[in-house]
Amino acid sequence: MLQSMRSAAKWIWILVAVFFVGGFLLVDTSGLLGRAPVTPTTAVASVNGQDILYTTWVNATNQLESARTEQLGRGLTLDERERLANEAFDQLVSEALLTQEFGKRGISVTDDEIRRAALTSPPPQLQQSSELQTDGQFDIEKYQRFLRSPAARQQGMLVGLEGYYRSELPRRKLFEQIASDVFVSDSRLWSVWQDAYDSAQVTFVAWRPETLPDSAVTVSDADVAQYYEAHKTELERPGRAVVSVVQIPRIVSPADSAIVRTRIGALRAEIMKGGGTTFDSVATRESADTASAVNGGSLGKYVRGQGLVPEFERVAFALKPGEVSAPVLTQFGYHIIKLDSRQGDTLSLRHIMLRIQQSDSSAVITDRRADSLATLAASQEAAAKFDSAAKILGLPIQQAAVIEGEPMTLNGAYVPSVSAWAFTGPRPGESSELLDAENAYYLARLDSLTPGGVPELALVREEIRRELAARKKIERLRTPANQLAATATTSSLEAAARAAGRDVVQTPMFTRVSAVPGLGRFNEAIGASFALPVGAVSAPVATGDGMFVLRVDRRVTADRAAWEAQKSGQREQLTRGLREQRIRVFLENLRKDADVEDNRKDIAARSRRASA
Repeated sequence: MLQSMRSAAKWIWILVAVFFVGGFLLVDTSGLLGRAPVTPTTAVASVNGQDILYTTWVNATNQLESARTEQLGRGLTLDERERLANEAFDQLVSEALLTQEFGKRGISVTDDEIRRAALTSPPPQLQQSSELQTDGQFDIEKYQRFLRSPAARQQGMLVGLEGYYRSELPRRKLFEQIASDVFVSDSRLWSVWQDAYDSAQVTFVAWRPETLPDSAVTVSDADVAQYYEAHKTELERPGRAVVSVVQIPRIVSPADSAIVRTRIGALRAEIMKGGGTTFDSVATRESADTASAVNGGSLGKYVRGQGLVPEFERVAFALKPGEVSAPVLTQFGYHIIKLDSRQGDTLSLRHIMLRIQQSDSSAVITDRRADSLATLAASQEAAAKFDSAAKILGLPIQQAAVIEGEPMTLNGAYVPSVSAWAFTGPRPGESSELLDAENAYYLARLDSLTPGGVPELALVREEIRRELAARKKIERLRTPANQLAATATTSSLEAAARAAGRDVVQTPMFTRVSAVPGLGRFNEAIGASFALPVGAVSAPVATGDGMFVLRVDRRVTADRAAWEAQKSGQREQLTRGLREQRIRVFLENLRKDADVEDNRKDIAARSRRASA
């Protein structure tokens, strides 16, 4: 969908966002799957001994899925569903942890506080709604009139706002307790300014570990085992699967494109004819961009160079207010555009979009082939049936590795749903159901599966050995670096390098936060560049990339007068960032220190066994 060209989502999306972000989750405990492993008391997770019901998670996920489907105007892929399910799970765990923390700290909220906040501090989702804006800016008076209207009660907005603030206000109080004492001193501000504006230029000689043969160092099994035990957390990795995939593409012919071109032209003619037919009514009736269609095709306001695809922007900025464009082709389909108003480089736009899809006759042929594939090989446990179906239908089999939590790509193209399916519990050799996507039908077979977590030592032994060998090689390079540094003190760095047959490299000017070609970033060599006196040659400096001997050729200090002139703004910005960082670290530690029992995979496995 044309997400970069949409206006604010319709009310249902806003309501769900407010409900969910604020932790107001409508739990319908009667919506169970009816399978034996899941009962009304089944916990999808336990947070410090407090259960989160499976049904709570399912309903929270369903709310996000419904809102996302409404926003996109299409069905979701398994990858998208998995991402939203994880988002709902993480949010529920966070809400449980925060609620527990509120109790520990005695944080509560009164009805009066909720009423005041609802009237004066609306949620960000509502502030972005075009229906509550005037001239592109949020209108607090329009918002307050809406809250007093019958529509707010009928649409459930008041209930949603109450839930939002019952969660949000305690959260604000907690975060104020955590971060209110953050203060940035002048010395800290000056140090940060220096990091960004002190600059240096150096000349260096580098020794790289790859220049030494592997035989130059020895890494023992004891070294590898010791590293493995000390770095298990860093070695943890997601699951990995190898899958085979066949696809039946929905091939769009030139004739299919011509049909859509004719249709969009007919819609434009209908609008231009008038007679009571408006652009808004046709957009609502016909546009494939459902999120904007409900608002008469409104895309809100756009500034040149900020969000519109190039073909669309070129035509939009050539229009006069009230003018309707000829059909425009983009990667999303055909459009007709109407310019409502223009202020400088800011446009208020509407559009009608039709996707270029297969014609009905072409789609029938594709669907029949897909039905045959599903009949022959979908949801089968025998791996041979997948191969047989591919042979019968003349479909090439492509194999690829997929990583848990990441979408699958094949020859650089995104393949929806396959990765998410591979980690839902199928056994090697088992095939998926027929996966229906916008551009093709897919069928996958799981060939192998390596669960996520900390791998066994045998699986990472060589990876660890290479890492330790590189470190030892760098240390071996300290000897020739020492020799060159000693020679340079009695001649020059260039002369010492020539005598040793080494190259000399001079950098451009750089700051402490720069990435310096050949030297790296945020490492010991960068630090030495700002610690050495100008003209001095360093002792050998080891980084993760090699061994360096360097000389500072030039250094320019930051302008203190310029810093003083902007200090107040810098303090405000840095204070805000540090407060956000403190809150983020607090939340991370809260989650890290919590006893969270995640039962999702166990429930999925039991459900699969029960349905087998």
